Amino acid sequence: GPIAPGPQVLKVRPTRNLLGEVLVPARFWAGEAPIRSEVLDAAPVGDARWLAGRSIGEEVRLIDARGRRRDLRVLEIASNGVLLGTDRTMYLTPGLRLRASDRSTAKIGSLPAVAQALRVHTGDSIALTADLTPVIPSDDGRHRIGCTLPEVFSAVRPGDRVYFDDGKIEGVVAAVSSGEVPEVDVEVVRAAPGGSKLREAKGINLPDTELPTAALTDDDIAALRTVVEIADLVNLSFVRSAGDVADMQRRLGELGATDLGLVVKIETMACFKRLPAILLQLLRTRRVGVMIARGDLAVEAGFERLAEVQEEILWLCEAAHVPVIWATEVLDNLADSGLPTRAEITDAAAGNRAECVMLNKGPHIVEAIESLNRILSRMTRHLDKKRPLLGRLPAWDPRG
Repeated sequence: GPIAPGPQVLKVRPTRNLLGEVLVPARFWAGEAPIRSEVLDAAPVGDARWLAGRSIGEEVRLIDARGRRRDLRVLEIASNGVLLGTDRTMYLTPGLRLRASDRSTAKIGSLPAVAQALRVHTGDSIALTADLTPVIPSDDGRHRIGCTLPEVFSAVRPGDRVYFDDGKIEGVVAAVSSGEVPEVDVEVVRAAPGGSKLREAKGINLPDTELPTAALTDDDIAALRTVVEIADLVNLSFVRSAGDVADMQRRLGELGATDLGLVVKIETMACFKRLPAILLQLLRTRRVGVMIARGDLAVEAGFERLAEVQEEILWLCEAAHVPVIWATEVLDNLADSGLPTRAEITDAAAGNRAECVMLNKGPHIVEAIESLNRILSRMTRHLDKKRPLLGRLPAWDPRG
């Protein structure tokens, strides 16, 4: 659920070396930042005449939100803004005045509000509420946050586990109240040392709770009409039973799209426990697949058991001749930073037992695809599904 936004403030600070010397000044655009500018911070200034009257090297003074005087220099001029810089950190808020050397002034306009988060510690409590009014973070260890799924409040029971934000915060249901505004009191049993941040619109996992919800939402059903027109396959998320698959198959039949590829995402333990029945129902469609969505599945199964669970899924799908997509965070470090970790290289190699491996986007996605291709090409010589081939080891070639 939503969290109330924080104040409109922009913090701008310089980059310093280990000795505290300024390497890059604190910079922001007064007005609009040019499209190709490396400086992204901008504070709107509505006075076009004031902006047009500035010159390179001119001094501009500012009293920031903390009452600190900052002497700025005009570093660059663009069509709708000027780049200002200083060697001191500053906090900008709406209404602050920029005073130029000719004594003319301009006011800073509205800025984006800072996104707030709950700081949750072990031993704190979280009240999950059906009220979706934006909450204000507190520091007394008693937090509130909205839950957007109404069925939670009638299905959850004391003692059920609750995970927030991909398992970063773990709790146990202490009490359930079904008043005019239903609430679930959760006792936090695990959070990061120093507390974990819980932002709005994060996921909640309830591995012990049998939720009476269908995999297809009203939005999904409305979107299906477009899907069957433009797509080759469709993923069905949060499957819990064979009935969810049958419902999707029935709706595709009504739309005359029985040949559309159908992929079932396995991301809950309920789905895993009923996988044989789900596969039998899935095979009523000609073109099918299964995705092991290891993010949510790891939260529900527990990280230590994930390896065992994904292994069993691979075995069952091999027996059913259903292709598998190996998904979630494969070569993520490589795609994001250009450098892989040892663990994710091993993880990518394990994906050779599936028919498809999914990568997430990132600035180095091309290198990740090339690396994945080399890893899987090598592993194909040694492993066919779960059967070792015991092939001859090729001579080492450092070029791959």
